[in-house]
Order: sequence, then structure tokens, then C-alpha cells
Amino acid sequence: MILCAGEALIDMLPRTSAEGEPAFAPHAGGAVFNTAIALGRLGAPTGFLAGLSTDLFGTQLAGALAASGVETGLCLRSARPTTLAFVTLVGGQARYAFYDEATAGRMLTPADLPTLPASVRALFCGGISLMAEPCGSAYEALFLREAGARVTMLDPNIRPGFIADVPAYRARIARMIAAADILKISDEDLHWLEGPGDARDLARGFLARGPRLVLLTRGAEGADALTAGAECHVPAPPVQVVDTVGAGDTFNAGLLAGLAQAGRLDRDALAAGLPQNVIEAALGFAIRAAGVTVSRAGANPPWAEELA
Repeated sequence: MILCAGEALIDMLPRTSAEGEPAFAPHAGGAVFNTAIALGRLGAPTGFLAGLSTDLFGTQLAGALAASGVETGLCLRSARPTTLAFVTLVGGQARYAFYDEATAGRMLTPADLPTLPASVRALFCGGISLMAEPCGSAYEALFLREAGARVTMLDPNIRPGFIADVPAYRARIARMIAAADILKISDEDLHWLEGPGDARDLARGFLARGPRLVLLTRGAEGADALTAGAECHVPAPPVQVVDTVGAGDTFNAGLLAGLAQAGRLDRDALAAGLPQNVIEAALGFAIRAAGVTVSRAGANPPWAEELA
């Protein structure tokens, strides 16, 4: 099983009612949630760990996970409310109003963490769940606890506007990068962390800090994969972009699913160095999966049969 641990929330998207009045439609979301959904749809045995509410929105989130074949037995259920993110468009740009105080997701603590079953072969973390407390400390503790026991993958997916304590957040990300077997980072996140410079050179520097495989995504330009012994670039196929929401999350799922299908989602295999053809195949699969997601509205990852 690949376990995704992190945020699940409801995006309240702006709509207009039949009477012409402003309204909001609830859509299940969250970066780590989206990665779990994509993994489940791609046929990989997948689990999700988060604080989930028993309210109507938490029920919606749990139902969406189940519909995509994701196990939720490790989730901590509570009567606390679900995190809501109200989206408004100002000049064509999305703005968010978060309602996250004392929610089921945010109030997850290190003491709540369950013991992971032996069936968990890989752990994925990232997203805005690392920027809030106490859940940020809980997910970091889980990641550091499991590093060395199973494959760990991190995607910081940085949202600077959500970070209350930048030095503390940077320190957390540095600790988690050091514990990660696989690091996926967008060019935008890379420059936020490392400053200006050649993106591939900056990404290559992470290999000396712990990760065995570094993935650098460049949007429409495709992605790079870097290891100590191999590097490759796979361009993104031309697609009609409808919505980029969930593209990076789907990429993460495709990469993990691709390595699992090749029998290489294993710490020993990563330590020994993945063959270039295996890296290129997994990277290409991840990019194709993300391409389907951006070709349609909303974070709507593909099912395995769509990529066959």
C-alpha cells in the first residue's frame, strides 16, 4: 500500500444559482487528498491518513476516497468541523478564505498517530498540512518516524501566503527533505527555497542532502529526474489546458504508481540506483497522467484504463 498523509478539505467554488444569486458549490480537494485519489484510480493499493470529520463534508471526503478505491481505515475521525476554503475570483485570479480553526484535519497531533501496518510500503507527505499546527508537527513526526522503514516521498507544494512562521517552516522542510527517499519539487517551489539560479543545478544539490531521486517539474516544459548516477528529461505532450488544479498531485501519483508497477518502489532499489529506462518510464507515465488532469475541469485524475 502507498499511504498518503496530509490535508483533505472542501473547496467552496463560486457559482451562480438558477435565480442569478451568488452561490458556492462544495468540491472535495486538498493536494495530498488529490494524490491519494489519483493513486487509487491508477490501480495502486492506496491508503489515506488524516483527521477527517464526521460532519456532512467529512462524509463527502470519505465517500470520494472510497469511490476511487482508497482505504481510510487509518484516518482519525472526530466531530470537529471540516476545513473549508472559499474561492472567489478577483480580476480573474483566485483568492481563498480559509476556515480552518479547530478543524478535524488541523487538530491532528503527534500523539494521535497510529502504528502503520507492514502493508504500507511507501509514505507520501506534503501540501498545506505542513504549514499549520498542530497537524504540521504530526505529519513531520510521522515522516521522520517512518524514514528508513519504508520509501518516503515529499512534495512541499509551497503556498507562501499560508505560512505563518517562515523560518520554522523552512527548518521543517529541510528536515523532511533529509529524510525523503524521493523529492518532487516544482520550479516555483525550488526557487522559493533555494533562490535564483539554474533550476537543474539547484535541484541537483538536493541529492547531497538525502533524497535518492529528485523530480523537478516545469509545467508545460515537462519534468526532469535526477539521481546520483542518471539524469533525464521528459517533455510534456501538447494538450489543450482547461484547468491546472491537481496536475502536480496527479504527477506524484503517476510517479509512485509507475515505480510500483516496475517493482522499483523499494528503498534498496532506490539506494542501488534506478536504471535510466525505469526512471524515464515512470516519469513519462506521471507526465501523461498529469496531462489528462489538466485537459479537463477540476482536479479530476485519470483512471488506469484511460492511460492504457
